[in-house]
Amino acid sequence: MVKWTKKAAPAERSEREPELSAYQRAMRNRLLAAPVVPAPEPWRSVAFVPVGGLLGIGFASHPDSGHDLVMVVSHDGHGLFDAVTGEKLARDRDPDPEDSTPDAAADLSCPGLGPITGSRVRIAGLFGGGLHTTTADGWALEVVTPAWPNDRVLLSSDGGLPHAGPHGERWWHIFHSYYSELRAFGFSPSGRTVAVATSSDISLWTRGTDSGRSSGAEA
Repeated sequence: MVKWTKKAAPAERSEREPELSAYQRAMRNRLLAAPVVPAPEPWRSVAFVPVGGLLGIGFASHPDSGHDLVMVVSHDGHGLFDAVTGEKLARDRDPDPEDSTPDAAADLSCPGLGPITGSRVRIAGLFGGGLHTTTADGWALEVVTPAWPNDRVLLSSDGGLPHAGPHGERWWHIFHSYYSELRAFGFSPSGRTVAVATSSDISLWTRGTDSGRSSGAEA
């Protein structure tokens, strides 16, 4: 039996947060000053798709074309998009309640639909999980929040923060989530697609070879 003879002193609470260092202030100011710009070549914007009540997204591969596919899970059901063309391939407005959201599965997955029916797709977003943040050939994605709570997504080819070079040369601010909550961001496993999802929409970029483009339609 353990006998406590002395009461531990309560943890002291700091009256104020430590101030940012000069280096931290300079970094924050650089991030705040960087405007949203188009992703550099070879990346191109594919689609901006409004999705009300978006919960999360996941990647799959088309069994025939090999294109990256993006599965979107929302309060209104499931959708599947071709990440090279932006085309909506399938829509399920009334999925089985047991599989309607990824938190019902230990691996945060939902059943595939359309051309990937019979498989399961891991979903990153509100309930957890994550997507690739780097590619084999040196691209990287990261989220910074110099003006909380608005997240900014940076695409880079210089190894990530602190981004010593000028904005627009080897790092680019490609998305600013100032209007909705960021749900997920990342590369597809192939490294050919970038997806950024908020609670209200999804944005896609590709460096695939097909030239077809689409502005998207509500999921």
